[in-house]
Amino acid sequence: DFILGFTQIGWYAWGTATIAIVLVKTLDLSPSLETPLMIFFGFAFCITAMIGYKGMDYLSRLAVPAMLLFILISFYKGMADLSGLGDVFGQAPTTNMSMATAITIIIGTFVSGGTQATNWSRFAKSGKVAIWATLLAFVLGNGLMVVTGALGSLIYQQADIVDVMIAQGSISLAILMLFLNLWTTQDNTIYNFAVAGCNLVRTDKRRLVTVLGAAIGTVLALGGMYNYLIPYLILLGTFIPPLGGVIMADFWVKYRGKYPALDSAALPNFNYAGLIAYGIACACAYFTPVLPPVIGVLVAALVYGALLSSQMKVKTATI
Repeated sequence: DFILGFTQIGWYAWGTATIAIVLVKTLDLSPSLETPLMIFFGFAFCITAMIGYKGMDYLSRLAVPAMLLFILISFYKGMADLSGLGDVFGQAPTTNMSMATAITIIIGTFVSGGTQATNWSRFAKSGKVAIWATLLAFVLGNGLMVVTGALGSLIYQQADIVDVMIAQGSISLAILMLFLNLWTTQDNTIYNFAVAGCNLVRTDKRRLVTVLGAAIGTVLALGGMYNYLIPYLILLGTFIPPLGGVIMADFWVKYRGKYPALDSAALPNFNYAGLIAYGIACACAYFTPVLPPVIGVLVAALVYGALLSSQMKVKTATI
């Protein structure tokens, strides 16, 4: 709960800082307005999350189709501009990034949403609907955003869709896109934080936890979170995947692919074997130069599996 809550509050802080900074830059406002704008949006963005799932549902019904339309308009303008730029795909990069760092950043970008996806899919009418909705969201939805960002970088030297729209002269659409994109992201993010926080401290006061999370995110935004996105993504790509390794090993090695009913399972307060495996895997992922997320998952699964096997041998010997 603490780790997953941390991933969400970091995103919330970055989004809160982003909208204030971009608005000041786009509308040519006084830089002194950044702080009050961060405070305003830091608490305003959590309103739909305080309402709950229905509040976020209604917002998404309006925002997602509108954003899709804006993206298609921008994509069309970009392709029109691309035709007159010659061999744009032959451009050489000005900076380099190692393959391990690139993969870690990519996984860090999506691992947060991936670990939280069940907060939404659990409301689906059936398992089939949950699977297809998730696939469409991650593959088509996020895929379209990534492609648009890549083309924006090539054509306009701007990776953010809002900056691309500004470069295309669509300032009004850019501001609308900024609001809708960040609002739909922020309310999901702070809702996830509230879910993890309520479970961590064993309380049902979700709205209070939501406001407290918004306050923490706002403080982090004021502290300069906007400038630490890449290091933050690297941290996520390093320390979140090992959780998956422990969970998979627990599911397949300990329970042989079938968890017992929740009401019949006697769960310990702490799974020390899992915590030890997670700690070792995080250390390996952090210090390895080769694909930290993959190393973290593999080490976590192997160490946890080994600890489970030793526990089972001790129980057998005792009997």
